[in-house]
Amino acid sequence: MAKQSLAQIFDLDRTLHEPARLMILCVLSAVDEVDFLYLLQETELTRGNLSSHLSKLEEAGMVAIRKSFQGRIPQTIISMTKEGQLSLLAYRRQMQIILKEME
Repeated sequence: MAKQSLAQIFDLDRTLHEPARLMILCVLSAVDEVDFLYLLQETELTRGNLSSHLSKLEEAGMVAIRKSFQGRIPQTIISMTKEGQLSLLAYRRQMQIILKEME
């Protein structure tokens, strides 16, 4: 195994490399937008955990969160931003390179 391959792991985007956030972005990459409850169901995270990870992704500019009401029911809609799409693509490419070099 090349040392260079292992060293590249340090260059991975830590915002994305966290498993829960990576899972959120993978779900979002397959859709235009989702509501909070759908994302909660798909990721199987707790409400607090999902909310916390979404806040970090929003701060990093990777997701957009829109809050509104449908009648009296609050609704939170989440979508991946262009920056999020590019970051996920870059992360995927980095991981492919690392894994290929480890063969």
